[in-house]
Amino acid sequence: MNKPTEGELEILQVLWANGPATVRSINELLNLSAHKEIGYTTTLKLMQLMVEKGLLQRDTSSRTHIYAAAVEEQSIKRGLLKQFVSKTFRGSAAQLVMEALGQHQASGDELAEIKALINRMENDKNKDV
Repeated sequence: MNKPTEGELEILQVLWANGPATVRSINELLNLSAHKEIGYTTTLKLMQLMVEKGLLQRDTSSRTHIYAAAVEEQSIKRGLLKQFVSKTFRGSAAQLVMEALGQHQASGDELAEIKALINRMENDKNKDV
C-alpha cells in the first residue's frame, strides 16, 4: 500500500466525501477548512504525484481533468490504523481503546456502539471455537 502523506490524505478525504472533481474544486474545498490558504499549483502538483503513486486516477477525456480516488477509504484507514497501533501502542488494540476512551467523554450512544461491537466480536469468536 502506498501510504498517503497528511496532505494527500486530506485530498483523498475530499474525494471520498464528494466524489470525482477538478483540481480547482478540490483546492476550494481544502481551503474551506485549512488554517492557511493552499495554493492551486500546490494542490495540482500534489495530485499529480498522487496519480503517479496510484492513489488517484485522472480522467483526461475532456479539457478539464477530473480526478477520483483510486484507493478505497476503508483500506487506507485500516492500513494507517494498523501502522499507528503497531508503532504507538506496541500492537495492543486494548491500549489504544483505553487511551481513546480515557481522553474522550464517550456519549451513551457511542458506548452502546462499542458494547455492541464487543458482543459481535465475542459471538464471532465463539462460532470459530
